Amino acid sequence: MTTTNEAPRPPLPPFTIETAAQKVRMAEDAWNTRDPQRVALAYTPDSRWRNRSEFPRGREQIRQLLARKWARELDYRLIKELWAHEGNRIAVRFAYEWHDDAGNWFRSYGNENWEFDAGGFMAVRHASINDMPIQAQERLFHWPQGPRPVDHPGLSELGL
Repeated sequence: MTTTNEAPRPPLPPFTIETAAQKVRMAEDAWNTRDPQRVALAYTPDSRWRNRSEFPRGREQIRQLLARKWARELDYRLIKELWAHEGNRIAVRFAYEWHDDAGNWFRSYGNENWEFDAGGFMAVRHASINDMPIQAQERLFHWPQGPRPVDHPGLSELGL
C-alpha cells in the first residue's frame, strides 16, 4: 500500500465513529456526482479494488471502470451507511437505484470493505453487489443529481 505525496484527505485514520461516518458520507457525496475523475482521486495511485467481477488496479483503471459504470447505470442515486470501523478500516453497506437505457429500474445492494493509508486515501476496496429489478414506482431515492439532501432518509430509516 503506497502513501501518496499529495495533500492528505481528512478525516485521517485511525477513525472514530464520527470520523468514519464523515468519511462514508464524503464518499457517498462524491459518488453521487458521477464524476469518474473526481472519485478516482480519493484512491491511492496503486489502489486495489474488487468490484463485482472486475479487479482494477490504480486510479486510471478505477476511472475507466467508473466511466463505464455511469454510462450504463443511468439516473444513479446512492446511499451509504457506516457498518463498522477500526483503525484504518471502514465497513460500509449501501444501496443505489438506477435504470438502464431501456428504462428498466434496479436497486443494487452491497457491502464494501475499505482500507486507508495514513494520508486518508483509500488503498483497498472490496465490494460485493447484487442487483434487484424494481418498478419505477418502487423507487425510494428521489433527489436531484448530486449529493443526497441532509433531510433525505438513510438506509436504516428507509428500512433497507
